[in-house]
This record gives sequence, structure tokens and C-alpha cells, in this order.
Amino acid sequence: MGKYRHFKGGEYEVIGIAKDSETLEEMVVYRALYGEGEMWVRSAKMFGETVTREGKTFPRFEYIGE
Repeated sequence: MGKYRHFKGGEYEVIGIAKDSETLEEMVVYRALYGEGEMWVRSAKMFGETVTREGKTFPRFEYIGE
């Protein structure tokens, strides 16, 4: 749980971890801390991966605290 910053700059709060009912894949449930506070879900694998842009590698989401 906690707050995370997406590599593009948006901040999000992780609500919890859920499982896909068909595949049992772990999914991260999170909401935007800007705009209308939309809720999102992304695979835990993708949430925790790194991305490379313009020759630099970043975590997709960086933990920024409670």
C-alpha cells in the first residue's frame, strides 16, 4: 500500500492487491491522486516493472511513502 509516482509524473494511491477471477494473476488496484480520482487496475508484474525512455530506465511506479 502507499503512494506511488508514475514515471510520467502522476501520483497514485495503491488500494490493494486483487486476483483476476479467471487467471488468478495478481492485480494492483490503485486510484489517481489528481483529477476525479479514477480507480485503475494493472497487473502486479507490469506495475513493478521498469520502462526505458530516451535511453534512460525508470521504475514504472516509484514508491513515495504513506
